[in-house]
Amino acid sequence: MASIKDVAAEAGVSVATVSRVLNDHPSVSADARARVLSAVGALGYRPNAVARSLRTDQTHTLGLVISDVMNPYFTELARSVEEEARALGYSVIIGNADERPDLQDHHVRNLLDRRIDGLLVSPTDGGSPLMLDAARAGTPMVFVDRWIPGVDVPVVRADGRTAVRDLVAHLHGLGHRRLAIIAGPAATTTGRERVEAFREALGAYGLELPDAYIGQGDFQAESGRRVTEGFLDLAEPPEVVFAADNLMALGALDAVRARGVRVPEDIALAAFDDIPWFVHTDPPVTAIAQPTGELGRAAVRALVARIEGRPGESVTLPARLVVRRSCGEPYPASPGPDPAQAPAVQHPAKNRSHT
Repeated sequence: MASIKDVAAEAGVSVATVSRVLNDHPSVSADARARVLSAVGALGYRPNAVARSLRTDQTHTLGLVISDVMNPYFTELARSVEEEARALGYSVIIGNADERPDLQDHHVRNLLDRRIDGLLVSPTDGGSPLMLDAARAGTPMVFVDRWIPGVDVPVVRADGRTAVRDLVAHLHGLGHRRLAIIAGPAATTTGRERVEAFREALGAYGLELPDAYIGQGDFQAESGRRVTEGFLDLAEPPEVVFAADNLMALGALDAVRARGVRVPEDIALAAFDDIPWFVHTDPPVTAIAQPTGELGRAAVRALVARIEGRPGESVTLPARLVVRRSCGEPYPASPGPDPAQAPAVQHPAKNRSHT
């Protein structure tokens, strides 16, 4: 492997001149710069990133701690983060918290020890002293999807409240009145926000959200299965189960099928966080879609801005309702556009005896 001394000898310049060219120093003549770059190409020389980081105090590496790598939402988020970071000249080290606060802090500690330039985190809860200390110490940090209230760092997230209101309006228009939710962990901002938004949206139609219709999940499929089984055991089961994330929705679907219950004839199902699989289930699942790719890209841009000493702004992007057929929506009268692009309103209500 060629060294910087080999490049200097090939170009006929000093090692210091090669270093200045590689660091884009303006004091090098055009002729010397051209000879050095030619020698670099001919010898296939690659600068030692570790040694360079020691000189510049930068590693051009970002840390990303996601809540659950098995969740397709976070998989897509990580991919968009890596693509945007690469385009901006950064590498990404990813840690999977598996929805565990202790594992989250383990990854954060390791990433800080590796001298990353900045940290992207989707917090598993709001009480991590390690992240609070890192933020107070001035570590460039951005929260993505979830956040810790009171910590003064940019937050890049989707607005789920408007989409939840659209979903409840859609369900009400279809004639549904008994609506239940599989909630995410109350320790997470998204877990709390989605329940609050659902309750508020129901209230706009004079509907209540009784305790029996709130099932506590953990953003994992097994909890969706368990909570849905409990709903089905009620003397008056809900007409709709709204899962606050995609994995819990898949668990709910497993539970109703295991009982021989039909979707949507016997019970309707909707989900937060649309995934490609929902198009292929029978019936396709009505869901709220977040702009996951843009969230990841915006989070990287905000973090790089903070690393470079510029203000990194919080970003809130709209989520949207994707209407399919899991809530009793009528089949299209004739072939038309992808049902994922269909509007979320103007469906005829079913005949129901209750109000």
